[in-house]
Amino acid sequence: MQRPQLILLACALPAGIFFLAFWLLPALQLLALPAREGASAYFAVLTQPRYLTSMLQTLALSVVVTLATLLLGAAVGLYLARQRFAGRRLLLAVLTLPLSFPGVIVGFFVILLGGRQGLVADISSSLGGERLTFAYGLLGLFLAYLYFSLPRAIAAYTAAAEAMDPALEEAARSLGASRIAIARDVWVPELAPTTLACGAIVFATAMGAFGTAFTLASKFEVIPITIYDEFTNYANFALAASLSIALGLVTWAVLFIARRFSGEAGA
Repeated sequence: MQRPQLILLACALPAGIFFLAFWLLPALQLLALPAREGASAYFAVLTQPRYLTSMLQTLALSVVVTLATLLLGAAVGLYLARQRFAGRRLLLAVLTLPLSFPGVIVGFFVILLGGRQGLVADISSSLGGERLTFAYGLLGLFLAYLYFSLPRAIAAYTAAAEAMDPALEEAARSLGASRIAIARDVWVPELAPTTLACGAIVFATAMGAFGTAFTLASKFEVIPITIYDEFTNYANFALAASLSIALGLVTWAVLFIARRFSGEAGA
């Protein structure tokens, strides 16, 4: 073996050991755990109503959050890319500030706004009504997930919109295209790779979000909390592994499809 190959092997060996010890072996153990309860354990998410409901609720929430994030992120990103005004960079920095917050803090923000001792509850009580809360159900989770995901979409769309060729839009406008036609024929194709990539990341993040869900999901169960309950409260490692595999397969499938379509859109 030549010296350059030995050097590359020596550099790659620590990474290979790390990959084997901290990813491959735990992943194989995760795949093998449900087999202890029989082959049917792998399909628990489909055969047991509670787990199927949890998965479907997580899917529905993630899809809605992804669509809302893409819509708002594209609108704000396009505006910031096209407009030049005093304080623009400061505004962009403020809008992307939540990128530095972990999910638990985002959940705490929602509790401060819509929790039992939150701002909305205090205002509704001072007006003579009952204390209104929304932090611990579907609305609270949706707002927290949106707050957590939106800065990523804004940053991605702003960068993509700034890189768009203005000549395409000018040509369409010179041919008499309306704003709707320009958005349909110019903006959508140009931003398609960003939409697919950003949408896949937002969806995957929402599917696997734990810190935010752990803080808020007392009235609306999502699959990460279900998995946590199974292996922490009930020591049911086989079922927790089965649910983890199901969650991983769904998320991986969406990421795989997004990569395929993103490659076609960018070609």
